[in-house]
Order: sequence, then structure tokens, then C-alpha cells
Amino acid sequence: MNEEKRCPRCERTLSVSSYASNRSARDGLQAYCRRCSAEYYRQRREAKGHRVRAKVPVARGHKRCPQCREVKPHSAWERNRSSSDGWASYCRECRAKRNREGYFRRKYGLTEAERDALIVSQGGVCLICLAARAEHVDHDHQTGRVRGVLCFSCNAALGQFKDRPDVIRRAAAYVEGTVWKPPLGAPGACLPPS
Repeated sequence: MNEEKRCPRCERTLSVSSYASNRSARDGLQAYCRRCSAEYYRQRREAKGHRVRAKVPVARGHKRCPQCREVKPHSAWERNRSSSDGWASYCRECRAKRNREGYFRRKYGLTEAERDALIVSQGGVCLICLAARAEHVDHDHQTGRVRGVLCFSCNAALGQFKDRPDVIRRAAAYVEGTVWKPPLGAPGACLPPS
């Protein structure tokens, strides 16, 4: 077999290693060299209105993240058996950010910027205790409507009370000391609260 082939697009004679394989071709190689094929693909995609990422040379043991556009060592990536190179599509930092953004969008219908604007509108503090930093989005579990951003303790408390206003009112009255009436056991003797 001939070790060289002429590319009709760039009109250069190149070694066969410069051509991708094509089983349906007579010689088993694509008609254009790899560089011309890539350029032809890019032109076709751009003509259809699509954007094609530029190919960036990457050293062995590294990978380029398409989001932050940085070349990072494999230690900055998660493993992914289903991908062609065995690594995740995005570096750990970008993947965590994308997961966080997706979580807020799916769970609350908010972007992180909208959540941050909500925190600023609250003065940066929890709407219930007015002391701790607001960092947990609170929402109505029945309607899904976002009510505000609370501290961990207040958000957990609402969850423990199952968002029931009647129970929260009784708890407030209990804490204020206006509700508890000691049950009587024997005449004149009070039983400890259960």
C-alpha cells in the first residue's frame, strides 16, 4: 500500500497517518487530510448557524474544560467511564457550579443571581431570627413558591413544624409561657409534662 496520499483540498502530499480512516473508500482513507476535513466540517457547521469550538493543543495527562477554558491536569477531573477519554466533561469546579445552578433551577426555579438578589433585598440576614446569615432558600412545599432565604436553624425549624402555621403559633405561645396548663393527677398534685 502507498505510504503517501495527495489531499485534493490543500493539494499537499502527506503520509497516510494524516488521514482518518473511511471503510467505504477504495483505499480505506478519507478523501481530505485531517486538517482539511476539520476545516470543511467547521465551515459547514458555521453555515448552518452553529458555533464550533476551536481545537486547543493539550499536553498528555491534561484536559481542557469547555466552561472555564483552562487546561488542567487529570487530578482536577472526575472519572467517567462512559466518556470516550474516561474523564468528566467539565473540571471539578465547573461541574460543581453547574450542578449547583441546575439544582436551584430545578428545585426553586431560581438562578444563583436571583437568589443572591433576594438575599441582598433581605439585608443579608435571615427573615425569621434577623441575626444569622441568610443562606438557605425557603419555599412552600405545596405550591413550590419561594418565600425567602433563611439561616439553617430557622429553615430546619420550619421543616420540623411541617410548614403548619397552627403548630408554629402553638409553639410560639408555648415558648412565651401562655399555653401550658399542668395536668392534674391526684387532687392538688401536678404531673410533669410528658
